[in-house]
Amino acid sequence: MTNNLQSFRDYLELEKKYSPHTINAYLNDILVFETFNKTEFNQENIELVNYSQIRNWIVSLVDNNRSNVSVNRKIASLKAFYKFLLKTKQIEVSPLLKHKALKTPKNLQIPFSEKEVEELLSQIQNPIGFEAIRNKLIIDLFYTTGIRRTELIHLKSANVNVSNSTIKVLGKRNKERILPILPIVSEQLILYFNERAHLEIIRDNDLFFLTKKGIKLNDSLVYRLINSYFSTVSEKVKKSPHILRHTFATHLLNNGADLNSVKELLGHSSLASTQIYTHSSLAELKKVFEEAHPRNQK
Repeated sequence: MTNNLQSFRDYLELEKKYSPHTINAYLNDILVFETFNKTEFNQENIELVNYSQIRNWIVSLVDNNRSNVSVNRKIASLKAFYKFLLKTKQIEVSPLLKHKALKTPKNLQIPFSEKEVEELLSQIQNPIGFEAIRNKLIIDLFYTTGIRRTELIHLKSANVNVSNSTIKVLGKRNKERILPILPIVSEQLILYFNERAHLEIIRDNDLFFLTKKGIKLNDSLVYRLINSYFSTVSEKVKKSPHILRHTFATHLLNNGADLNSVKELLGHSSLASTQIYTHSSLAELKKVFEEAHPRNQK
């Protein structure tokens, strides 16, 4: 790794406070471009490339059936690197200055309905055994706090405060926020705490959620869990932890919650990120409007 890349890594970690996963993704994209540039143009120093060389890389990615979303993500990594080089005065102009992202389809993510969520929760209201109790609590937390999957997986036992009915989570860019817990979920927390204490072996004791082997949960396990449970009540194509987070925000907005409050609960840095959830709220308002307005009673 070159000195500039190492400095860029340090910048992302220490100044931008990105997660290790994000940092590795950025660096991997840059190294892939570096290899392409060396192979195609016999040039090792990507600090000196021009836009036509990057454009050739984009074309090659598209020719290899990479989606526009994937290509845009890779270019975003390059753009961040050249922005860093500008910041440290190692280049005067970014080769991506006038680049426009490839067009991508806007996929509207459809949240679960209140009826679907209630139906599922009624099916699992009396869980028995460690895994069943844990799984219900995970679903409850996703739906009642809007917590992200990675935040849930890395939730520390020390940050679960049953007496105050709060949990402290570490979000993107290491930003902490405290989330309130409903009384009904607090009861589930206590139940899970008791089951967790009886595990034969606990290897990752600092983490709150564990497998029955006493180790950290992984992304795919949590995804499969949500997908499996909601498949019993919903025919929606996508059934994931993020859809449940989306559901949390949508149901709050549908029931009159303030957009700024939802923004804080979700841990968004700007209102623009939260406003995407208003689409589903508008859909709900339109439904109520059409059902209630006398001009539509024919």
